[in-house]
Amino acid sequence: MRTRSNLAIAVALVAAGLFLTMALTAPKAEVDGVPVAAEASAGDPPPPAPPSPPEWMRPLNPGERPPQFVLFSFDGAGADSHWKRILPLAQRSDAKFTGFLTGLYLVPNSERTRYTGPGHAPGKSSVGFGGTEADIATRIGNLRTALAAGHEIGTHYNGHFCAGAEPSGAKWTTAQWNSELDQFFRFVREAPGLDLPDGTVKGGRTPCLEGKKDQFFPAMLKHGMVYDSSGTSGSLAWPSKVAGVWEFPMPSVTVTALNKRVIMMDYNLWYSMNGAKDEPEKASLFTEWTVAAYFKAYDAAYSGNRAPLVVGNHFNDWNGGAFSTAVETFMGEVCLRPQTACATYGQVLEWMSLQDPATLAALEAEPQPRP
Repeated sequence: MRTRSNLAIAVALVAAGLFLTMALTAPKAEVDGVPVAAEASAGDPPPPAPPSPPEWMRPLNPGERPPQFVLFSFDGAGADSHWKRILPLAQRSDAKFTGFLTGLYLVPNSERTRYTGPGHAPGKSSVGFGGTEADIATRIGNLRTALAAGHEIGTHYNGHFCAGAEPSGAKWTTAQWNSELDQFFRFVREAPGLDLPDGTVKGGRTPCLEGKKDQFFPAMLKHGMVYDSSGTSGSLAWPSKVAGVWEFPMPSVTVTALNKRVIMMDYNLWYSMNGAKDEPEKASLFTEWTVAAYFKAYDAAYSGNRAPLVVGNHFNDWNGGAFSTAVETFMGEVCLRPQTACATYGQVLEWMSLQDPATLAALEAEPQPRP
C-alpha cells in the first residue's frame, strides 16, 4: 500500500486552512454602503451566499488531464476605474483573480506618517498613499465586492521601494520584512469597514519582484502566509514548496515580434518593447504583441504539462492602456475555453490537496515547456 507523501500532506494542510479562510471571508450585508449590524432583524434580507465550488474542484479520474489553470493577478489593486472594468469582465468570463493590495492605498494622504518604510523616513513612499477618505471608502467597497464574488486579496506590501530607492526590498532583512508586514496588516485591520478576518491574506508578490527568499519567506510564515508569486522561471512549472512557502513562479515567454524572451509581467513586456517609454500611438501594436505572447504561453502549457499559468499585471494604463487592454482581452477569451479554469492561488492549492500524491508527482515530472 502506498503512503501519502510529505508533499501531499503539506498541500492538504494548506488547503484546509485556505478552505476555512474562504468560509470566513464573506462580508457583512450593506445598505447604502453602510455595514449592517450582525444582529439583523427578521425583515432584513439574508447575506449573500458564498460562491459554490467550481465543478473542477475534485480529484482527477484515472488518466484525466488537469484543467489548465490561469492565474490572473493585479499588483496594487487600487484604481477604481480598473475595479469597475475587471469585476464585471470576470463575472462574464467565469473567472476568479487575485488582487495584490498595496497597504498604503488604505492610508489617507493626510495620515501618511502612519507608515515608516524599513530604512526610510516616516511618510515616505515610492507609490504615494490612498488619497482622500472618500477614495479609500470606494476602494474598500471594491475589495469587499471582490471577496464576496470569490476573488482573492493578497499583499503587495507597502512602500514599493525598489532598486534606486534605497534601502530597497532587495536588501531588507527578515526583521525589516516583518516590520513591513506588521504595518500592512495594521492598515488592513484599521481600514474602516473592510473587516477582513485574520487569515484572509494568504500570499503576495514583492515590489519589483525583489527580495531574498531566505529573508522574506520567514516573515511571510510568521504572518500566516502560505504562498508567494515573486519568483520567475524560464519554463512552465507546477508550484513547489520552498522553505515552507508555496512558490508560484511567473514564466518567461518569447515575444515573437521581438524574438526575445521576457518575464510575463506587463511592465517587463512594456520595457522589452520600447524601454517603457510612453508611446500611446503604439498602444494597439503593443496590445497585439502582448495578447499573442499570452496565448503562446497558454498553448504551451495546455498542450504540455498543464502547469498553472501566472499572468502578472498592474492596475495601470501604461502606454495608452496597451497592457490593461491586453490582459482584459485575454481574460475575456481564454477563461471561456474548454478545460480551462481561471482561478485564484488559493483555489489551485485546494485543488492540489484533493489529488492523489502519485498524480501530482507525475505532473511535476513532466517536461516543462519553454513558450
